Amino acid sequence: MKAPRTLADVRDLARSLPGGDDRAASAVAERQSRLTKPPGSLGRLEEFVAWLARWQGRPMPRLDSVHVLVFAGNHGVSVRGVSAFPASVTAQMVANFAAGGAAICQLCAVAGATLAVTPLRLDEPTEDMTVASAMDEAAFVEAFAAGFAAVPDGADLVCLGEMGIANTTAASALAAALFGGDGGDWAGRGTGIDDAGLARKRAAIDASLALHAAMVRDPLGAARAVGGRELAAILGAALAARHKRVPVLLDGFVSTAAAAPLARLAADGLAHTQVAHVSAEAGHRRLAAALGAVPLLDLGMRLGEASGAAVAVLVLRAALACHTGMATFAEAGVDDRA
Repeated sequence: MKAPRTLADVRDLARSLPGGDDRAASAVAERQSRLTKPPGSLGRLEEFVAWLARWQGRPMPRLDSVHVLVFAGNHGVSVRGVSAFPASVTAQMVANFAAGGAAICQLCAVAGATLAVTPLRLDEPTEDMTVASAMDEAAFVEAFAAGFAAVPDGADLVCLGEMGIANTTAASALAAALFGGDGGDWAGRGTGIDDAGLARKRAAIDASLALHAAMVRDPLGAARAVGGRELAAILGAALAARHKRVPVLLDGFVSTAAAAPLARLAADGLAHTQVAHVSAEAGHRRLAAALGAVPLLDLGMRLGEASGAAVAVLVLRAALACHTGMATFAEAGVDDRA
């Protein structure tokens, strides 16, 4: 499958989404009904296995090939004092990922997942979205295509995460553009900004929404005007996964906002995804609710890096282990319901 070259290509891909495999999901439900437990007693664990089956297209899903994809980008809006850290930290953390020193490195090892980190022109921040579109069409499509190409063939599950100083500002602006509201509704403290920094962040979001009011009426226009390269790449990866029939775990606020344009472009655009956890970042719970998503975990995490998604992989492995390993009533010689 070729990566898109134009914004029109991106729109075409978003309009031709393959559906899930209902028969595979039904096969999971049928097996669940015969396992040695009361019906529904494993709660959402049962739902997760059916979700994996539906999007893998397998009546017996698997998690042999799990990939964590982290995209890194820099934001011009960082000059507005919206983050507690300088933009130089993005590249430094990418080096830390490569050296194995980041939290996501440890979590991937525990979760049995392969980590791939893609830096996106870190020496070329996006434009300051308060004075210009963050990306022109060529820059947006380039970043989108990088994410699109990053999803490996044959993956059983993909986790999407990010690294980028000031990207919660971009994510907040994108969420506001897609679902309404302003900086006061969506902006949180991100990396730990003080009250003055939070005020600057809210002001930057409001200025961006006002400047790009016409453009953000279109979901892809919003992603280009107030997003970032790593957000565009996450959107590309989410769309590629749908076409490759790979289920997706979205990490925290930034990753969820990055993929959210798909939900506005198609009613079931994010049906192949789960929100891995609800971040402590202020807008994430509201964003999940706007998408009709119930996050798997609520651990007060706000690190990014796909860290929450990697932890959620362990929950999916637990769900799948029960489904594949438990005996049926007949196999165990246990009386079924009367």
